[in-house]
Amino acid sequence: MLFMSPLLKAQSTLVISLEEAQSKAINKNTSLKISQQDYAVAKAQYERTNAVLLPQIRLSNTSTLTNNPLYAFGYKLLQREVNTVDFDPNSLNNPGDVENFNTRIELVQPIINVDGWKERKTANLNLEAKNLQADRTNEMIELEVTKTYLQLQLAHKSLEVIEKAKETAIQNRIWAKNNLDQGLIQDAAYLNMEVRVAEVENKLQLARSNVQNVSDYLAFLIGEESKFTFKPNTELLLTDLTFDQQAGLNQDRKDIKAMKISVDAQEQMLQSSKMSFVPRANAVANYEWNDDTVFGFGANNYMVGLQLSWDIFSGYKNIGKIHQEKAMMEKASLSQQKYIAESELELNKVKRQFTDAANNVKVSNLAMDQSKEVLRMTTNRFNEGLEQSKDLLYAETQFQEKELEYVQAIFNYNVTLAYLKFLTR
Repeated sequence: MLFMSPLLKAQSTLVISLEEAQSKAINKNTSLKISQQDYAVAKAQYERTNAVLLPQIRLSNTSTLTNNPLYAFGYKLLQREVNTVDFDPNSLNNPGDVENFNTRIELVQPIINVDGWKERKTANLNLEAKNLQADRTNEMIELEVTKTYLQLQLAHKSLEVIEKAKETAIQNRIWAKNNLDQGLIQDAAYLNMEVRVAEVENKLQLARSNVQNVSDYLAFLIGEESKFTFKPNTELLLTDLTFDQQAGLNQDRKDIKAMKISVDAQEQMLQSSKMSFVPRANAVANYEWNDDTVFGFGANNYMVGLQLSWDIFSGYKNIGKIHQEKAMMEKASLSQQKYIAESELELNKVKRQFTDAANNVKVSNLAMDQSKEVLRMTTNRFNEGLEQSKDLLYAETQFQEKELEYVQAIFNYNVTLAYLKFLTR
C-alpha cells in the first residue's frame, strides 16, 4: 500500500500541452459539434431548393369501384372495352358495378420559377454564412481553451507559491517553538505563528480546489472526462509577443462577414417575395395504364403539356409577405451595423486593457522584488532578535501577496493579448 500510494497519486495528474488541448477541443468539443450540425441543417435546406431545377416524378396506383353512370362509362373507355351494347340507354343509365385499376407515372419539370430561384440563392448565402459562423466558433473555442489553459497555469503557479509560503510558515513556527521553550519569546509570538500556519493551510486548500475547478472546465472544453487533474507542461511566463496598437477591426473577420452575407440573404428573400407575382411555367407529362384487374397493364395512354400559372391575388398573402421580408431585411441591416459598432467598442476597450496590463506587469514585478528584499531583511533582523514576530508575519504576507499579484498580472497580460489577436483575426 505504501508503494502504490504515490503511484496512484501520480496517475491522477495528467500533463497536457496547449497544442494538445486545442487539438482535442477541435475534435470533441460539444459547441463545435453543434455548430457543425447548424451547417448540416443549412446544407440540407439548400439541397431542398434543388426542387426548382430538378423534375418531380410520382408513381401511383388507384383502385376504384363505382356504379356512377358517368364514371363507369369513362372507366370502360379508359380500359378500351366499350362495345356497341354499352351505348344502350339501359346500360348507360344502369351500368352496374365497374372496377378500375389505374397505374400512373407523373412528371413535372419546372421551367420558369423565379421566386424559387431567389429562394435557392438565399439558401446558398445562408449556407455560406453558417460555414463562416462555424469557423468563427472554432476560433472562439480555441480562444476559450487558451484562456482556460492560462488559468490552469495560474492556478498551479498560485498553488506553488502558497506551498512555499506554508513551508516558510512551518519553519518559522518550529523556530518560534524552540525559542518559546527557551523562554526567549512570549506565548503571543508563538500563537501568531500558529495562526499564520492555519491561514496558509486554508489558502492552500482553496488553491487546490481552484486547480481542480479549472482542470474540470478544461476537460469539458476538450471533451474528456474529469477523472484527471490536468497540469500544463509549461509554466506561466510572460508572452514576449507585442501587439500593434494601430490595428483596426478587420471587416473580413468571419463573424462580421457572416452577418454581411446574412443581410444579402435577407435581401434575396425579399426579391423572392416580389417575384411571387411572376408567372410560373412547368412541363407536365404522365403515362398511365387502366385495367379491370389489380396492377393490370391492359390499356395505356399518355399526356404531355405545358402549364402556366399566375397568382394574381391571394388575399393579400403575398403583399403581406413582402412587407414582412422588407422589415426583416431592415432589421438584419441594423443588427449588422450594431454588431460592427459594438465590435469597434470592444476592440478599443481591450486595447486600453492591454496597455494597462503591460504597465501592471512592470509595477507588480517591481513591488514583488521590493517585498522580497523587505522579507529578507526582516527575517535576518528577526533571527537577531531585532524584530517582532508580527513584523515577520507581515513581511511574509506582503511578499506572498505581491508574488501572487505578479503572476496574476502575467496572466492578465497573456489573456488580453490572446483576446486582442482573436478580435483582430
